[in-house]
Amino acid sequence: MTSMQILNAGAAGAMADAAADVAAAAASSAVHAAQAGIHSLSGHTVTHGDVRIAVATCGSGPVIVLLPSLGRDVEDFFPIAPLLAARGYRAVMPSPRGIGGSVGPLTGITLHDFADDIAAVIAHEGAQPALVAGHAFGNWVARNTAIDHPDRVAAVAVLAAAHKDFPRELRAHIDGAMDVSLERDLRLAHLRAAFFSAGGDPSPWLDGWYPDVARAQRAASAATPVAGWWTAGRVPVLDVQAANDPFAPASGAHLLRDELGADRVTVRVVGPAGHALLPDQPAAVAEALADFADRVLPKHP
Repeated sequence: MTSMQILNAGAAGAMADAAADVAAAAASSAVHAAQAGIHSLSGHTVTHGDVRIAVATCGSGPVIVLLPSLGRDVEDFFPIAPLLAARGYRAVMPSPRGIGGSVGPLTGITLHDFADDIAAVIAHEGAQPALVAGHAFGNWVARNTAIDHPDRVAAVAVLAAAHKDFPRELRAHIDGAMDVSLERDLRLAHLRAAFFSAGGDPSPWLDGWYPDVARAQRAASAATPVAGWWTAGRVPVLDVQAANDPFAPASGAHLLRDELGADRVTVRVVGPAGHALLPDQPAAVAEALADFADRVLPKHP
């Protein structure tokens, strides 16, 4: 029997009772990893209150937490995780509530609730604070975590972070990209408009969307004043910018550093890449994160 068959059999048996379901949630991450060809990735779950978070991990060492974009899951980070592991870091990838084995309230919440989930995941890893990196929407959660749980966060990395005044019409392209009822060519056009630079291949991102979760995440964002989390507290910040990102045009590459201070913000421009960033430039993103982590995370003796 192959490892994939074993994992699938475990997931099926997990339906027998709630305790086994928790184990299946962790195994689910390993299934996705096997599909992606990442053999060193493993999974577990973290529970706090009425929330259960499924977590995929890769490597050992100081922790880098990776948070996915709006309505997407941690598979987007699977090409990056082993590269971070090779640099001596532990990539920790918690699936958002409502995706895979992660469950918890999705109504009546704010970004602070998502931050509590991430803090619980970091606490499970041990006493040392982590570098928390968020892609697009995920960077909002990362910044909230730094403010709400400063003892858990050593630094924040924002990956393809939108400017405060990004064109709101881009949201229609996000909605179109995740709408499976649309024709394939129309969805690809939406993906190109919002996420991919010229020459990039948007087809892999036809899959991997969770529209109900995206709506809940947007509602939580609307219920959380931007002024309360934009600064990411007082920790160092890595701003990894996609060179061809319509949500953050190159003309504003200086904005976050000017606002938070050059003593706090390190800017790294990666390209060619659009707002999706990760599928276009996984090695460059991993290198930027590991180089920054070398500066801000304590190494094990």
